Amino acid sequence: MKMRYFEYRKARIEIIPMIDVMLFLLVFFVIVTLQMIPDAGVSLQLPTSSQSVDLPHPKITVNVLPDGTIQVKGQTMNDAQLVALFQASGDPSKVELTIATDKTTPFQKFMNVIDDARKAGVSDVGIAAQPGSGS
Repeated sequence: MKMRYFEYRKARIEIIPMIDVMLFLLVFFVIVTLQMIPDAGVSLQLPTSSQSVDLPHPKITVNVLPDGTIQVKGQTMNDAQLVALFQASGDPSKVELTIATDKTTPFQKFMNVIDDARKAGVSDVGIAAQPGSGS
């Protein structure tokens, strides 16, 4: 039996670990990209305003549907859940809130969302509107 200290072996590229790494990177970038897409909200007929300005994307968007239901990121909420969401968002005075409501929604439902924000201590409230003539 002859022992060789340095056997000649042909070099191989291992494909399976490379595929694992590439799939991990793909999943990582897909998740990061999905986190960067802003909440599109619900399709509403926003009221028009001649004084509307573009605001940076809000941290929380509350949608008030024409039937009065409240939705945040696709989840239907009641008033107590909305107050809890605002309080759980960290410092309520730093929460940026935008309320988007359909122009056919009763005004009282809109005011209920503002009251919930005030109960939680949110002071930075914006109202979504389409640019237009305001009439």
